[in-house]
Amino acid sequence: MARDNNELDRYFGMRAPRLGVVVGGSLSKGIEVKLDPGTDIESLAVGRYVVVHGQLQRYFCMITDIGLGSTNPQLSVNPPDTANRYLADVYGGSMAFGTIHIAPMLIISEGRVQPVRTIPPHFQETWQATDRDINDVFGQEDERHFYIGSPLELENTQINVDLVRLTERSVGVFGKSGTGKSYLTRILLAGSIARNSAVNLVFDMHNDYGWEVYNEEGGRDKGLKQLFPDRVSIFTLDDESSRRRRVRPDYVVRLAYDEIEPEDLAALKQTMDITDTMLDAAYTLRRMYGRSWIAQALRFTADDMQQVCDHTNISLPSLSALVRRLERFKRFEFLVETGVGESAIQEIVNYIENGLSVVLEFGRYGNALEAYVLVANYITRRIRQRYVARIEASLGDEAQQPPQLMITIEEAHKFLEPKIAQQTIFGTIARELRKYKVTLLVVDQRPSAIDEEVMSQIGTRVTALLDNDRDIAAVLMGVSGAQGLREVLARLDTRQQAIVLGHAVPMPVVIKTRPYDEAFYAAMGAPLRGQKVSQSSRKGSKALYGDEDFKGYD
Repeated sequence: MARDNNELDRYFGMRAPRLGVVVGGSLSKGIEVKLDPGTDIESLAVGRYVVVHGQLQRYFCMITDIGLGSTNPQLSVNPPDTANRYLADVYGGSMAFGTIHIAPMLIISEGRVQPVRTIPPHFQETWQATDRDINDVFGQEDERHFYIGSPLELENTQINVDLVRLTERSVGVFGKSGTGKSYLTRILLAGSIARNSAVNLVFDMHNDYGWEVYNEEGGRDKGLKQLFPDRVSIFTLDDESSRRRRVRPDYVVRLAYDEIEPEDLAALKQTMDITDTMLDAAYTLRRMYGRSWIAQALRFTADDMQQVCDHTNISLPSLSALVRRLERFKRFEFLVETGVGESAIQEIVNYIENGLSVVLEFGRYGNALEAYVLVANYITRRIRQRYVARIEASLGDEAQQPPQLMITIEEAHKFLEPKIAQQTIFGTIARELRKYKVTLLVVDQRPSAIDEEVMSQIGTRVTALLDNDRDIAAVLMGVSGAQGLREVLARLDTRQQAIVLGHAVPMPVVIKTRPYDEAFYAAMGAPLRGQKVSQSSRKGSKALYGDEDFKGYD
């Protein structure tokens, strides 16, 4: 038995303006809605949310297309004279009408959100989604859920991501250049730190995450260290760059030639054009000279190379090419000949195990992609090895397990493209899911260049505007209703809009991203402008070096 409008309002709550009624569709292809004559079609847009009120449940849906229809095909051949307002109103109210195509996302029934397994019957009323509808789906912000933005046209409503689900699987932040990927990443990292859902290791290619960053208006935005002075530490490869920017790092990282293994060069195959035969030569040199193989190779003369080739199966062209590639490392002042890399790794591990996130700034080396790939792969391989050992040693005693670790890399396709994803530690981490409590946050403008198997393991995808069809297809791979979402993704604004889908949200959602401003700083607990912030992590130092009063973080 149908309910009257007053009874429906008491049952569902007051509704937003009615848009129209259901006139057709299917579960797989979506639902067609004929708009009421009074509905302003120009006020609608793809990506907006609507609710279809069935008899006893609400269907939460997204607009995926907007169209125009008519009851008489002759209208498109012989349109009426719209200068006559009376005729225009008559035709517009009866024979010509607007339509929207909507994709059912979820069912809200008795206060519970459920997957869509059916569709509403004909002629059910369709309404704009209200704040209550949004909150019923995405919940309230709490210790586990973090506010990252608002639905389009509902700026007073919050979209919250589940940070535990976000960090327990790998995350991707995608978008073409200039769409605000770094700001999206900074918001996600700040949420994970504020809610203690993960400790972070950030390979900061362009110094966007540590102390501060210049914005497009010429002002300066706080980095993670200013937001969380006691929970974030800055490491640097370029102390000179840090001093110029008035940043006092917690540790200056140096790596050693004698600790670089041939496996570390595998990630550089595309970046430095290292072939398989060159890698074979590297393994042979490692067997011949032990840990000093790179230092020996950099001192080779022509006679030395010929002698090596005479006594091994290495060809002279391959060996010569490998030595030329290794000579590029001489430009990197953070590389020294022997014995310091392990202390840097141990220092990072100490900070992480004590709950301190680490931002590794590259300074001037951020413009050298081979330096970024080498260092990120070198450090991550060794930290992952220690995590595996810690996890296996703590089996049966969860209290001994290390904290959840999320590693952030930019230009991710350089580590994860199909030809090298099987050989890099980042491909291994992405495929392992949460087995060893290490996940990735990958930031990239070319998701189509990332290996398909790796993309399939990325649990949550936060995507700003993409205009390349292959990139759009890569982001939506394996997503239900991908065709409708393609239209939404291709029509995002160039700034401050993104679509969030996957493990951390109950359904795909288009958001206007949360402003990264004074209000955000205050919400994170950071001092506002004009208040002093110490750059030294005093609380973290006590945790690392021993203070009997330190009892851990809340």
